[in-house]
Amino acid sequence: MVLAPEQSWKLVLAIVLCVAIVLSARARAPRRAVPHGELRNLVLAALLLYAVGALASLRHRSVLATLVYAAGIGVCAFAAWLSRGRGDSDDPPGGGWDDPFDEQPPPGPEGEPFFDWPTFERDLRAYSGDRERQPAAVDG
Repeated sequence: MVLAPEQSWKLVLAIVLCVAIVLSARARAPRRAVPHGELRNLVLAALLLYAVGALASLRHRSVLATLVYAAGIGVCAFAAWLSRGRGDSDDPPGGGWDDPFDEQPPPGPEGEPFFDWPTFERDLRAYSGDRERQPAAVDG
């Protein structure tokens, strides 16, 4: 099977993209984790590239669409590799937008939410003992 030179670049591009995807999954993970916001931006950029590629496909610009799709795949592979980073990222403790709003305590043995009341009362007493108390004024 012999490929025409104008078609062989597509085969080379496919091989390069496959290598990029395999490297994103198999290469050694980065030393530091990347903040989730930056990963989110990379994925959004890849989605934007896919949308531009789709528009180019609809306009019958196949070479441009192929290159833009390839760029989107490359950005996604890069984001996948960065997401495997080790250690702490620069995200604030407890995360950011990724944390659920209504996080419930873990369930206890009976299925009801478990809450450590003795620890809560101890912390409350320690907190209230550190403050000076002013008597409340009674209007009368």
